[in-house]
Amino acid sequence: MQNIADYSNQYAADGTVLLHPDRPKARYSLPSAIKNFRLLMKNKEDTSLVFKIYEALPPRTFMPRVQNLSQSEHGEFLRQTERDLPEILDDHAALRRTPKGSLAHAYCDFMESEGLTAAGLVADAESTGRPKYDDMAQWFGDRSRDLHDMFHVLTGYGRDALGEQCVLLFTHGQSPSHGHLLIGYAGSLNIKMQVKGSRAPIMAAAQQARRTGKGSPRLIEEPIRELLKQPVDRLRNALNIPEPTVYRECHKIWCSEGIDPYNLLAAETQSGDLVSA
Repeated sequence: MQNIADYSNQYAADGTVLLHPDRPKARYSLPSAIKNFRLLMKNKEDTSLVFKIYEALPPRTFMPRVQNLSQSEHGEFLRQTERDLPEILDDHAALRRTPKGSLAHAYCDFMESEGLTAAGLVADAESTGRPKYDDMAQWFGDRSRDLHDMFHVLTGYGRDALGEQCVLLFTHGQSPSHGHLLIGYAGSLNIKMQVKGSRAPIMAAAQQARRTGKGSPRLIEEPIRELLKQPVDRLRNALNIPEPTVYRECHKIWCSEGIDPYNLLAAETQSGDLVSA
């Protein structure tokens, strides 16, 4: 593996450096990640904590992935055509002009029903106060972040607690990262504790999500503009993204047990009444 300093002397085709020389060296800190994970479990709406966890657990393969994509002709094409994904993704008027049944329509439906915007996710990330740098590492990291909600749409995982963990583990399958692994599996175990006694196969759902991510093409390398135009069902088949069957089984079981998948905190007070396996 290359020395990190080597990336400060390499450039993309347009002259952008792979790693800005002023960018602080990434430092691995498991204690910091665990601290922020505990805070996240107390306040699951504080998305900024998620980005702090990622920052504390930088993957060793990150810069090689940045190099491979940014120094390829395909990577240069993506930068020229999709330099700012939030601008594309938040233009719902343009997205709605694609054919009915497209990924674009499914994405707009999801974002509008959840009250979300791609710009909002950017704001959450920037609320950590971490400086930005004009380098390819910034572009690559931002692109990965900006695809999070599209992953929800393509995989079929909702924004309930288990759905979020499954999307993170799908992301880990796509681009291995200890941050995604920690939040995904530890978060799933936390859900299992909240619904103690439930028959729902929570950890199996998490495993299925990770397998799906590993078995699909790396979506960060796909031309998002083109994906948005395609029929979403046909696209899932082309990208080898199967139905999230185990996740849906969890929801079905929880509903039969009187548990609201979107309000698992209420289940903690009812756990003694659940039917054991």
